[in-house]
Amino acid sequence: MSARFWEDTPLEKLDRGQWEALCDGCGKCCLHKLEDEETGEMFPTNVSCRLLDRATAQCSDYRHRHAYVSECVRLNRDNVYTIDWLPSTCAYGLRAAGKPLPGWHYLVCGDRDAVHRAGESVRGWTISEDDAGDFENHLIDREL
Repeated sequence: MSARFWEDTPLEKLDRGQWEALCDGCGKCCLHKLEDEETGEMFPTNVSCRLLDRATAQCSDYRHRHAYVSECVRLNRDNVYTIDWLPSTCAYGLRAAGKPLPGWHYLVCGDRDAVHRAGESVRGWTISEDDAGDFENHLIDREL
């Protein structure tokens, strides 16, 4: 990969390795959101997908996730511009908007654990959907 490819290569021209490398490993996209049926507004919960390893904030079966979680969105070069629920810190969303990656992103700082130390991952504050019960009891007042 070229040095700082995320700054000088449009999302549409990233190769598969570069595209995958943009993910900071925060796990925020693996949290369930509830939608207000009247307004369409989305509300985050602390409930994670059953495949999320909550200790690492990584998918436990990323390659086969769609076989187990059919509603898992396949974020790609086409829909990254239209998905409105991406976390505010998501590298894909930031780059789609022409914004820089945050300083804690491992591509910028070289440290995969920086996202966790910065408090920008789901590590340590989520519950699995298998244990949560009613998701409405798990709404959070936290910007993702």
